[in-house]
Amino acid sequence: MRYEDRLHRVLSYVFENPDGDLSLDALADVAAMSRFHWHRVFHAMTGETSAQMVRRVRLHVAAGRLLRETVGVDRIGRDCGYPNPRSFSKAFGQAYGMTPRAFRETGRLGAPMLMTREERNMTYPIEILELPARRVAGLAHQGSYMSIGESFEKAWVIVAERQAHAQMGPAIGIYYDDPSARPEAELRSFAGAQWDGDAVPKGLEAVDIAGGNAAVLTFKGPYARLKDGYDALFGHWLPETGHMPADAPCYEIYLNDPRTTAPEDLLTEICLPLK
Repeated sequence: MRYEDRLHRVLSYVFENPDGDLSLDALADVAAMSRFHWHRVFHAMTGETSAQMVRRVRLHVAAGRLLRETVGVDRIGRDCGYPNPRSFSKAFGQAYGMTPRAFRETGRLGAPMLMTREERNMTYPIEILELPARRVAGLAHQGSYMSIGESFEKAWVIVAERQAHAQMGPAIGIYYDDPSARPEAELRSFAGAQWDGDAVPKGLEAVDIAGGNAAVLTFKGPYARLKDGYDALFGHWLPETGHMPADAPCYEIYLNDPRTTAPEDLLTEICLPLK
């Protein structure tokens, strides 16, 4: 079995079982590798330890559920591998700068429709830019947009195995469907990065993004709150300006690395192609 296949098995297992046994030994078993070497292989190929990845994924899943669902905070914590409410609150606070309950509440209060025009513009700066054509190398994803992280992680494993980092630009996610108009299980997206080389590495697919005018909203904060940016863009900016979107999907350009950046400092450009 190839190393990238072993890591892909582990990543799928973590995303599918955030409340399961995700210890070093357990993940080594999923990878079918000796635990003595598993840690070094994972760290060398991904740039973080498996424990750091598990913690990041668990809290990312929890953050998304806190904003999308109404079930209790403690239940979400248990479902994401934190059976002790205090340990969940502490871990979440260390990553997101506030308790899970405060994150849920500020997410509700921060909805764009509750802000004045000045507040929206301050929070979500939007520019019309002439964007270049791009080729994106990555993997297709189907299902919840909040779970696209699994496909990103798997794409990075392939990039590492092929030693193709030098030919990659910023990470890019392409989103083909409106999540409010299509069942979550049927949502189509693409996880990858700008490809600046010649042939796309084996194991990855290529998608071309046409260049042209686009509205670019710069969003600062956790990925779990990106929907607020889309609401501001489609619910306020488009009606107020009269611009018409092109018949092309939105895409997101991720300007920093979630493995090394605090969630509140993440920067994402939401790009809406215009006619």
